[in-house]
Amino acid sequence: MEKTAIVADTNSGLTPQQADSLGIYLLPMPFLIDGEQYLEGQNCPAEVFFEKLRAGADVSTSQPSPGSIAILWDRLLRKYDRILHFPMSSTLSGSCQTARAMALEYPGRVFVVDNRRVSVTLYQSILQAKRLLEGGMPAADVWKTIEEESAEQSIYLAVNTLAYLKKSGRVTPAAAAMASVLNLKPVLQIQGGKLDAYKKVRGMAAARQTMLAAMKEDLANRFAGEDMALFAVYSGKMEDGAAWQKIVQGEFPDREVEFAALPLSICCHVGDGVQAIACAKK
Repeated sequence: MEKTAIVADTNSGLTPQQADSLGIYLLPMPFLIDGEQYLEGQNCPAEVFFEKLRAGADVSTSQPSPGSIAILWDRLLRKYDRILHFPMSSTLSGSCQTARAMALEYPGRVFVVDNRRVSVTLYQSILQAKRLLEGGMPAADVWKTIEEESAEQSIYLAVNTLAYLKKSGRVTPAAAAMASVLNLKPVLQIQGGKLDAYKKVRGMAAARQTMLAAMKEDLANRFAGEDMALFAVYSGKMEDGAAWQKIVQGEFPDREVEFAALPLSICCHVGDGVQAIACAKK
């Protein structure tokens, strides 16, 4: 039976400790704070990141260098027959296109999975790939299966400030200023990889109710009969995230609600105080 390695980046939400326990090879996502580069999960703890963010630091993201990817692939292919590589969604980052271009130099050996997912939903895809490989499915078939099921997920998130989305050009300065004056909290959605507006409401309490109602609608109709993992996701203070998980669990008492922090590579674009709810097919 062929031996296949799974490679993911930290945009999946995997920590180095989780990756080690699962036997997954992890690439740290680079990000910049006031022009200085850090590597997620290696040299900038989340607490330090958010301290700098709240102090007004300028943050931005990059992607793993082609050199670091090639070194890892070459090392793994001395031990494994195939590699399944899970980058961040191609609709939100250039890292997927970079990896796919590089994979042309490894025909039939490296499969770059673009199932248009991020964070906890990408993590769920990685777990599914691991189970399929352990069940004896060839890497090429796992790659095809994972990509075909890309739409079996849903994310809604409410941001505490539009400052970071304004910086990335996703909202105009005028819209951000108006939202601040009126205390508008945009609820965003990620469906099929695109980050889109869902609704604008006044205050975070209304945003939470909007997200909960949207997820209930998805689970009752769009994913009726499917076995879906459910997640409460946050950025910033863990106690605020834990309070959000308690709210979500109360609204879905018959489901296990998993708790997760947003990867820092996403927090660079959405900031502190984000609350989100996500589901993905198990």
